[in-house]
Amino acid sequence: MSRVIVNRVTFNVKTEGSGPAVLALHGFTGSVATWRGFAEAARGDFTVVAVDMLGHGASDAPDDSARYAMERCAEDMTALLDHLGIRRAVWMGYSMGGRIALACATVAPERCAALVLESASPGLSNESERLQRMVNDEALARRILREGVQAFVDYWESIPLFASQALRMAEAARAALRAQRLKNSSLGLANSLRGVGAGAQPPVHDRLPSLGVPTLCVVGAEDAKFTAFAREMCGALPYGKLAVIPEAGHAAHLEQPQRFNQSVLEFLRGLKLPATTR
Repeated sequence: MSRVIVNRVTFNVKTEGSGPAVLALHGFTGSVATWRGFAEAARGDFTVVAVDMLGHGASDAPDDSARYAMERCAEDMTALLDHLGIRRAVWMGYSMGGRIALACATVAPERCAALVLESASPGLSNESERLQRMVNDEALARRILREGVQAFVDYWESIPLFASQALRMAEAARAALRAQRLKNSSLGLANSLRGVGAGAQPPVHDRLPSLGVPTLCVVGAEDAKFTAFAREMCGALPYGKLAVIPEAGHAAHLEQPQRFNQSVLEFLRGLKLPATTR
């Protein structure tokens, strides 16, 4: 682990492996720990740079929710790559991290060698849906601040989106995931929702046809909503490829890690990336 200061905030970063860089961005309530299994599988071929996003894990949690906005995420992640001496990386993200990776690739395509988007979306194109999502996210942010992280995690683990985790993940793995989620701060989670939630994010649907990088959209077969998003994105992306992981829901990398790792690593190895992106 290392502490990296960019743009006046501190990020917790874990780098391991050798070879082309893969910038790995976790989902909401996550941390660098979510990529442990992938990093172990990839270490012989790739350098995995996992980051705690603002408001998560051991990274800073600024008071101003505007500091979490998507455009600031792009500035921070490209500055982080500069700090590490990496010119171009594969950007890999899960859920919230996938939205961030995709949005960053549209504004800084010169820094993106390829994309791996797990259970991601290009945002909400319908304005009324976006506004309602912002209202819902604000209500959830206030609930987190009012009731605290433990009560929120109890609720978050119970939503239908994660129901398959109880079936697919071992008890010890679910306990570790819960312990990791509980380490987050109320302020960080609330401001992350406000600043970079799906409602706050500007949609990028119209930019997909001009995004000329190889892109793997990964989804769990049991996650119908995000499978539809993935098919939509692959239809619009010039070099989009779909990977559907059997017997997995929203978090395929946790529910079926071997299948997820195999799909992603086969994709990356087939790109003939240079020995290093530094």
